[in-house]
Amino acid sequence: MNRRKFIGLGVMAMTALPATLSAISSIDFRATKPDVWKAKTVEDAIKALYGDIKPEESGVTVKVPKVASNGGAVPVTIKSDLSAKTVALFQNMDPESAVAVFNVPEDGIINYFLKIKLKATDANGGNGVITAIVEGTDGKFHKGTAALQVAKGGCEG
Repeated sequence: MNRRKFIGLGVMAMTALPATLSAISSIDFRATKPDVWKAKTVEDAIKALYGDIKPEESGVTVKVPKVASNGGAVPVTIKSDLSAKTVALFQNMDPESAVAVFNVPEDGIINYFLKIKLKATDANGGNGVITAIVEGTDGKFHKGTAALQVAKGGCEG
């Protein structure tokens, strides 16, 4: 095979493969489950996404700072060793509870880090709670939570 033909086939394969993989494994939850994004409570958002489930409170670790000085960029880490289909993230501080839903590829590693925007904790000192739900490939659901406070003002805004 000559070099140009080989390079041309390689480029075509590289452009076609991601499109094929994303079409197979990707679900647009905003289009297929619009009520999730309108839910005002974590419980309502979970029910709109997964139905009436009772997740096990094991197998999922959520890490956040105890006090976030900047509500505009709160770091969140989600980890799990479970074999999963989806990972969903929720919070109870903003008007809409759903934050994100991730499709997990086959044999994917759940070690996600992201920054989310949250309102300041209420004046009564109540904690905010970040909740992650992992939908296992075995059909079981697992849950992890972490509490935090978001400072009003703070050094960073």
